Amino acid sequence: MKNKIKYIQVFIILLIFNACTEDFEKINTNPNGISQESLTQLNNHIGSRFTPIFANIIKTQPAWNYQLQHGLNGDIYSGYMTTPTPFAGNINNQTYSLVDGWNAFIWIDAYDGSGGNGVMPFVREIKNQVGISNAPGGEKFVYLANIMRVMAMHRVSDVFGPIRFSKFNDFDTTGEYDSQETAYKAFFADLDEAITGLKEFESSTQFVPFDESNFAGNIAQWRAFANSLRLRLAVRVAKVDPVLAKTEGEKALANDAGFLTSDMVINTPGFMHPIATISGTWNDICMGAEMEVILRGFNDGRIEKYFRAPADASLGDYKGIRKGIDITAKSQYASHSLIGEVIERESKVWMTTAETYFLKAEAALRGWSGAGDAKSNYEAGVRASFTQHGVADVDTYLADNTSTPNDFVDAINSANNIAYGSDVKIAFNDAGTNEEKLEQIITQKWIALFPDGQEAWSEFRRTGYPRVFPVVLNNSGGTIDTNIQIRRINFVNTERTSNLNNVQEAETFLKGPDNGGTRLWWDTESSNF
Repeated sequence: MKNKIKYIQVFIILLIFNACTEDFEKINTNPNGISQESLTQLNNHIGSRFTPIFANIIKTQPAWNYQLQHGLNGDIYSGYMTTPTPFAGNINNQTYSLVDGWNAFIWIDAYDGSGGNGVMPFVREIKNQVGISNAPGGEKFVYLANIMRVMAMHRVSDVFGPIRFSKFNDFDTTGEYDSQETAYKAFFADLDEAITGLKEFESSTQFVPFDESNFAGNIAQWRAFANSLRLRLAVRVAKVDPVLAKTEGEKALANDAGFLTSDMVINTPGFMHPIATISGTWNDICMGAEMEVILRGFNDGRIEKYFRAPADASLGDYKGIRKGIDITAKSQYASHSLIGEVIERESKVWMTTAETYFLKAEAALRGWSGAGDAKSNYEAGVRASFTQHGVADVDTYLADNTSTPNDFVDAINSANNIAYGSDVKIAFNDAGTNEEKLEQIITQKWIALFPDGQEAWSEFRRTGYPRVFPVVLNNSGGTIDTNIQIRRINFVNTERTSNLNNVQEAETFLKGPDNGGTRLWWDTESSNF
């Protein structure tokens, strides 16, 4: 009897289910919407996934997210900017007490697919959608997505070191980490495949509706960007693996894709660069001391584009703040120079033509075939940066062989005063050593990269240039050497709570303990040459 009752119940449930689902597709189709067939024909099922990728590589909105993704780490550690705000009683990233709740956003914007975030999940979705649809030419979207994920994930790796990358698309291994060396080799493989594979699609217009960059769907320009990115990463590993660096660098220098002929800019209609809010509205970020002493010492006209005159006229025309100093109240330094018109636009820059020239200048110093002449590339990089920012008198600037960076003088507390560490000059010194030439190249590259503190911090760690000042207050508890400075950020707590075994394995890929004092794979203590 009990079995009969159970069967009757099951039968009734099945009848109800069939009745409810018989017209499910018709009921749940919006007659005024776009059908799945139409979506597929227009490639929207693929192209719509690019929007969150564009949004999260360098986060635009909300501004506080950018502040945590880049503003309170790389932008400060690079020497570009300093916050006058003593967050958490001045026990924070700026004084080397690393705040996991802040730094987690570097990771979240790469991996967390919830709330529209996550570069890696959406790249995976693009690959899956292309595979499911099997549409002719669909591979072009995979190549483009891979270029973007390399752009995103090399930045994440340059913060943490090991990352989840090459095994991410397999759900059985998605939590496993690559060593930074393995990740970089995967970056090169992705870029090589994309640069080669996209060549046959240079006349295609299918990416036009989904391209949020100034390239407007031009595949040839995307190939040039990928090739420029390959040269960036080749130079990045030049000290730790000279053979790999030379191989990948010379591939880039010889490739028919060429290099950027215009800056790679992502359009953000309706949204100003987040630094405009963080600095101009919140007064939470100001000119860094290094920017003051280098730009003022060089009489560099770009200072007018990069920064504003202080609210307190007694501070002079431009005034920066040294990072990691004793600040008890925001009012002490908030009247120093805020960030200027360079960030007052509805766009964000991923890479500039100026950088490609500086990359070629260093490649020439290292003897890579096809790099050209170091001096010519150096001067072309400076010229491109002046042109980018609409600054005049570049010839006079390049001929200046006497100006050097100033020493830093704190306007409030003389205990923060510090001398600049060299007398590097502007005019290229053909008679100098490679080390002296490299300092000139990286110093000018550092100026030109502004406001991309993430990339500038990476170059400082790799080369030691420019001479970024050490912090005054070190609250790391001894894990970060004040003079060596911070080298990375530790793995985030969200990974430890949800992916502990893989994090523990990733720790074995590091050169030391999981803290801010441990160098990355490409960050060697050896000389630059």
